[in-house]
Amino acid sequence: MAQTRKSTNLGATSLRRKRSKSDPMREFDALPTPLRQWLAEACLPWSPASARKIWMRARKEGESVAATLERLKRAEAKTLARDRVSVDA
Repeated sequence: MAQTRKSTNLGATSLRRKRSKSDPMREFDALPTPLRQWLAEACLPWSPASARKIWMRARKEGESVAATLERLKRAEAKTLARDRVSVDA
């Protein structure tokens, strides 16, 4: 059986965690409403900065809000596929 990290409010995962250098709640409050709603239902605990980076890139490329949210879903699915705990469970 694979060794897992202790389960926390972030869940059991083998993915590396990163510390925020700013106020994540302030960053979250500054996000566009559709992105905040998506983050509230996301499977992973996204940082506001990383979600905003994907959002801004997609919108700059002219994607609609729906297409941008699909891009976020694909990014999340790709990250979840790398999580050994989810695969081993």
